[in-house]
Amino acid sequence: MILSPLWLPATLLAALCQTWRTAMQQKLRGRLSVNAAGLVRFLYGAPTALVLLLGYWLVAGGTLPALTWRFLGFALLAGLCQILATNLLIMAFGYRNFAVGTAYSKTEAAQSALIALVALGENLHPLSWVGIGVGLCGVLVLSLAGRELTPRGLLAATVQPAALCGLGAGFLFGLTAVFIKLANQSLIGPDPILHAVYALFITNSMQTVIQGAYVAWREPAQLRAALTSWRSSSLVGVLSALGSAGWWTGFALAPVALVRSVGQVEMVFTLLFSRFYLNERPSRIEVAGALTIVAGVLLVVAGR
Repeated sequence: MILSPLWLPATLLAALCQTWRTAMQQKLRGRLSVNAAGLVRFLYGAPTALVLLLGYWLVAGGTLPALTWRFLGFALLAGLCQILATNLLIMAFGYRNFAVGTAYSKTEAAQSALIALVALGENLHPLSWVGIGVGLCGVLVLSLAGRELTPRGLLAATVQPAALCGLGAGFLFGLTAVFIKLANQSLIGPDPILHAVYALFITNSMQTVIQGAYVAWREPAQLRAALTSWRSSSLVGVLSALGSAGWWTGFALAPVALVRSVGQVEMVFTLLFSRFYLNERPSRIEVAGALTIVAGVLLVVAGR
């Protein structure tokens, strides 16, 4: 059940911020390792999440929910899945360009819908399921850019390293969304938005400790690089926290599948960033795929 219309602008803001953050991470990839490039989103995102939490708390009031082992367990699982998904997404960029690498991960909308159906019992209007299918077709068009649209071409595109990394990232992002939803639901209180921002800060803090400890142990030079590149890395963290706040608010107010499906509009933002920020030229097929995704998003919203 949708609790508030705020889920839609929150999701659109999340998609925009995530696209911008991922584009900046792609540029950092030339200076930082996969793990270090993933770390900066949490290292600099946790302080931003704290500012968002305190700001919202001061404006809206209310009582911060108590920490429970159930909440911490789900938050930890969400954090670990997000770390692994982010690393796989960055790895996908190394095999194909930014737009196509992101396209593979966008199968997360369909994967999230199935995971949420099984794990949370969330079902959607038939028109929304049609929209998810249309959006998935758009993702396939993007991922098959430059290949023939045949079963053989689809198989060839699916088994390449970029596809496997992107599909794995999509699956883990789907699990992340479900665990975030469960973490939010385990908190007691009347304000789901306060719960979402609170859970974001706690999870980002745990992610900073986990991935920071790993990078310090395995790649100490990269940890120093993540700290010394703070001028660009900190913006990645800020955008990450803003985007995550949007996602987590959406998950608190609407079904996971609905939020993730509308979030596919990120592919339109991705093509714009790919063209004007990273100077990559999307092909006509990629533009057609993006428009197909938009059509799917409109169907999802119409069926809500």
